[in-house]
Amino acid sequence: YVTVERVIRKLARAAGLKKRVTPHVLRHSFATISLAKGMDVREIQELLGHASLRTTQVYTHIVRRRLLEDYKRVWG
Repeated sequence: YVTVERVIRKLARAAGLKKRVTPHVLRHSFATISLAKGMDVREIQELLGHASLRTTQVYTHIVRRRLLEDYKRVWG
């Protein structure tokens, strides 16, 4: 895990990212982006290896743009 984290940090620096990037941050990003692209939260749960859907929900975050798009689609 430590080696993976070092590689990720090195790649993040090379990409010019200012925010600290860790495997944990990547899991959050993966879950959030997958949900925003329309993947079912139960599929994300399976891919992340979570026994509980509640754990997966901690990893997913509301993407404001998607929220507004969905609101407009439903409510005009």
